[in-house]
Amino acid sequence: MRLVVMEFMSLDGVVQAPGGPEEDTDGGFAHGGWSHPFFDVEVMGGAFDATMAETDAVLFGRRTWQAMAAAWPHRAGDPFADRLNAAPKYVVSDTLADDDLTWEHTTRIRGDEVVARVRALKQGGEGTLLVMGSPTLVRTLLQEDLVDELRLMVEPVLLGGGKTIFPDDGRLRTLELVSTVTSGTGVNICTYRAGGG
Repeated sequence: MRLVVMEFMSLDGVVQAPGGPEEDTDGGFAHGGWSHPFFDVEVMGGAFDATMAETDAVLFGRRTWQAMAAAWPHRAGDPFADRLNAAPKYVVSDTLADDDLTWEHTTRIRGDEVVARVRALKQGGEGTLLVMGSPTLVRTLLQEDLVDELRLMVEPVLLGGGKTIFPDDGRLRTLELVSTVTSGTGVNICTYRAGGG
Protein backbone atom coordinates (compact mmCIF):
# COMPACT_ATOMS: atom_id res chain seq x y z
CA MET A 1 0.00 0.00 0.00
CA ARG A 2 1.35 3.42 -0.97
CA LEU A 3 1.15 6.24 1.56
CA VAL A 4 0.29 9.59 -0.03
CA VAL A 5 0.26 12.91 1.85
CA MET A 6 -1.81 15.79 0.46
CA GLU A 7 -1.47 19.26 2.00
CA PHE A 8 -2.36 22.90 1.53
CA MET A 9 0.95 24.68 2.15
CA SER A 10 2.10 28.29 2.29
CA LEU A 11 5.23 29.33 0.43
CA ASP A 12 7.11 29.28 3.74
CA GLY A 13 6.05 25.70 4.45
CA VAL A 14 3.17 26.23 6.90
CA VAL A 15 0.22 23.80 6.81
CA GLN A 16 -1.58 24.95 9.98
CA ALA A 17 -5.30 25.78 9.84
CA PRO A 18 -5.84 26.32 6.11
CA GLY A 19 -9.60 25.86 6.48
CA GLY A 20 -10.79 28.32 9.12
CA PRO A 21 -9.96 30.64 12.01
CA GLU A 22 -10.85 28.16 14.77
CA GLU A 23 -9.34 25.09 13.08
CA ASP A 24 -6.02 25.21 14.95
CA THR A 25 -4.87 28.21 16.99
CA ASP A 26 -1.96 26.45 18.71
CA GLY A 27 0.98 28.77 19.34
CA GLY A 28 -1.26 31.81 18.84
CA PHE A 29 -1.67 31.08 15.11
CA ALA A 30 -3.91 33.88 13.82
CA HIS A 31 -4.19 33.17 10.07
CA GLY A 32 -6.72 30.32 10.04
CA GLY A 33 -8.50 30.06 6.71
CA TRP A 34 -5.51 31.44 4.77
CA SER A 35 -5.98 29.04 1.85
CA HIS A 36 -9.50 30.16 0.86
CA PRO A 37 -8.53 33.09 -1.40
CA PHE A 38 -6.36 30.76 -3.49
CA PHE A 39 -8.72 27.82 -3.91
CA ASP A 40 -9.35 26.97 -7.55
CA VAL A 41 -12.33 24.64 -7.93
CA GLU A 42 -11.29 23.28 -11.31
CA VAL A 43 -7.56 22.68 -10.74
CA MET A 44 -7.26 22.21 -6.97
CA GLY A 45 -10.68 20.63 -6.59
CA GLY A 46 -9.83 18.35 -9.50
CA ALA A 47 -6.58 17.31 -7.80
CA PHE A 48 -8.47 16.38 -4.63
CA ASP A 49 -11.11 14.48 -6.62
CA ALA A 50 -8.45 12.55 -8.55
CA THR A 51 -6.58 11.69 -5.35
CA MET A 52 -9.74 10.59 -3.57
CA ALA A 53 -10.72 8.41 -6.55
CA GLU A 54 -7.54 6.35 -6.07
CA THR A 55 -7.71 6.28 -2.26
CA ASP A 56 -8.50 3.01 -0.49
CA ALA A 57 -8.14 4.20 3.13
CA VAL A 58 -7.50 7.47 4.97
CA LEU A 59 -5.25 8.15 7.97
CA PHE A 60 -5.71 11.20 10.22
CA GLY A 61 -4.29 12.82 13.30
CA ARG A 62 -6.91 13.47 15.99
CA ARG A 63 -7.52 17.19 15.35
CA THR A 64 -7.87 16.75 11.58
CA TRP A 65 -10.13 13.72 12.04
CA GLN A 66 -12.42 15.69 14.39
CA ALA A 67 -12.69 18.59 11.93
CA MET A 68 -13.41 16.25 9.02
CA ALA A 69 -15.84 14.12 11.04
CA ALA A 70 -17.81 17.25 11.88
CA ALA A 71 -18.12 18.25 8.23
CA TRP A 72 -18.13 15.36 5.76
CA PRO A 73 -20.67 12.78 6.96
CA HIS A 74 -23.48 15.25 6.16
CA ARG A 75 -22.41 15.87 2.56
CA ALA A 76 -23.84 12.84 0.80
CA GLY A 77 -24.27 12.98 -2.97
CA ASP A 78 -20.88 14.53 -3.73
CA PRO A 79 -18.44 11.93 -5.20
CA PHE A 80 -15.56 13.14 -2.98
CA ALA A 81 -17.72 13.05 0.15
CA ASP A 82 -19.28 9.69 -0.73
CA ARG A 83 -15.88 8.09 -1.27
CA LEU A 84 -14.43 9.65 1.90
CA ASN A 85 -17.39 8.60 4.01
CA ALA A 86 -17.29 5.03 2.69
CA ALA A 87 -13.51 4.58 3.00
CA PRO A 88 -11.86 2.86 5.96
CA LYS A 89 -10.52 5.62 8.20
CA TYR A 90 -7.83 5.48 10.87
CA VAL A 91 -7.36 8.15 13.53
CA VAL A 92 -4.25 8.39 15.68
CA SER A 93 -5.28 9.37 19.19
CA ASP A 94 -4.65 8.59 22.83
CA THR A 95 -7.58 10.76 23.97
CA LEU A 96 -10.52 9.68 21.80
CA ALA A 97 -12.60 6.81 23.17
CA ASP A 98 -14.26 4.21 20.96
CA ASP A 99 -17.60 5.92 21.68
CA ASP A 100 -16.22 9.11 20.09
CA LEU A 101 -15.69 7.39 16.75
CA THR A 102 -19.07 8.36 15.32
CA TRP A 103 -17.81 8.76 11.73
CA GLU A 104 -18.53 5.41 10.08
CA HIS A 105 -15.65 3.05 9.25
CA THR A 106 -13.20 4.67 11.70
CA THR A 107 -10.60 2.71 13.68
CA ARG A 108 -8.47 4.28 16.43
CA ILE A 109 -4.70 3.80 16.56
CA ARG A 110 -2.83 4.68 19.74
CA GLY A 111 0.03 7.13 19.35
CA ASP A 112 2.69 4.70 20.51
CA GLU A 113 1.47 2.15 17.94
CA VAL A 114 1.24 4.39 14.88
CA VAL A 115 4.59 3.53 13.25
CA ALA A 116 4.10 -0.23 13.61
CA ARG A 117 0.45 -0.07 12.52
CA VAL A 118 1.21 2.05 9.45
CA ARG A 119 4.05 -0.29 8.48
CA ALA A 120 1.63 -3.21 8.80
CA LEU A 121 -1.01 -1.43 6.69
CA LYS A 122 1.56 -0.65 3.99
CA GLN A 123 2.91 -4.21 3.91
CA GLY A 124 -0.44 -5.98 4.22
CA GLY A 125 -2.58 -4.04 1.79
CA GLU A 126 -2.78 -2.67 -1.73
CA GLY A 127 -3.82 0.67 -3.14
CA THR A 128 -3.39 4.08 -1.56
CA LEU A 129 -3.47 5.21 2.07
CA LEU A 130 -4.09 8.98 2.10
CA VAL A 131 -3.14 11.47 4.81
CA MET A 132 -4.56 15.02 4.72
CA GLY A 133 -3.66 17.74 7.20
CA SER A 134 -2.37 16.10 10.40
CA PRO A 135 1.04 17.86 10.51
CA THR A 136 2.37 16.13 13.63
CA LEU A 137 1.46 12.72 12.23
CA VAL A 138 2.95 13.52 8.81
CA ARG A 139 6.20 14.69 10.39
CA THR A 140 6.47 11.33 12.19
CA LEU A 141 5.69 9.41 9.00
CA LEU A 142 8.36 11.35 7.09
CA GLN A 143 10.92 10.76 9.85
CA GLU A 144 10.21 7.02 9.66
CA ASP A 145 10.44 6.92 5.82
CA LEU A 146 6.82 5.76 5.53
CA VAL A 147 5.68 8.41 3.01
CA ASP A 148 5.78 7.36 -0.64
CA GLU A 149 4.44 10.56 -2.19
CA LEU A 150 3.81 14.20 -1.24
CA ARG A 151 1.13 16.17 -3.10
CA LEU A 152 1.65 19.76 -2.00
CA MET A 153 -0.59 22.66 -2.97
CA VAL A 154 1.95 25.45 -2.52
CA GLU A 155 0.06 28.73 -2.26
CA PRO A 156 1.48 32.21 -2.90
CA VAL A 157 1.34 33.44 0.67
CA LEU A 158 3.85 33.81 3.52
CA LEU A 159 2.44 33.14 7.00
CA GLY A 160 5.52 33.93 9.07
CA GLY A 161 5.39 30.79 11.20
CA GLY A 162 3.13 27.92 12.17
CA LYS A 163 3.04 24.15 11.98
CA THR A 164 4.96 22.38 9.26
CA ILE A 165 5.11 18.76 8.16
CA PHE A 166 8.86 18.68 7.68
CA PRO A 167 11.19 16.93 10.13
CA ASP A 168 13.88 19.13 11.70
CA ASP A 169 16.25 16.28 12.52
CA GLY A 170 19.10 17.49 10.28
CA ARG A 171 18.80 14.52 7.92
CA LEU A 172 18.98 15.02 4.15
CA ARG A 173 16.06 13.51 2.23
CA THR A 174 15.91 13.49 -1.56
CA LEU A 175 12.60 13.68 -3.43
CA GLU A 176 11.76 13.32 -7.12
CA LEU A 177 9.46 15.93 -8.67
CA VAL A 178 6.87 13.94 -10.62
CA SER A 179 4.57 16.73 -11.79
CA THR A 180 3.64 20.37 -11.33
CA VAL A 181 0.36 22.02 -12.30
CA THR A 182 -0.33 25.72 -11.72
CA SER A 183 -3.82 26.97 -10.95
CA GLY A 184 -5.25 30.27 -12.11
CA THR A 185 -4.86 31.54 -8.54
CA GLY A 186 -1.09 30.97 -8.57
CA VAL A 187 -1.05 27.71 -6.61
CA ASN A 188 1.58 25.17 -7.66
CA ILE A 189 0.31 21.62 -7.16
CA CYS A 190 3.56 19.69 -6.86
CA THR A 191 3.77 15.92 -6.64
CA TYR A 192 6.98 14.52 -5.16
CA ARG A 193 7.95 10.88 -4.88
CA ALA A 194 10.18 9.76 -2.04
CA GLY A 195 13.73 9.03 -3.16
CA GLY A 196 16.85 7.87 -1.41
CA GLY A 197 18.95 9.65 1.16
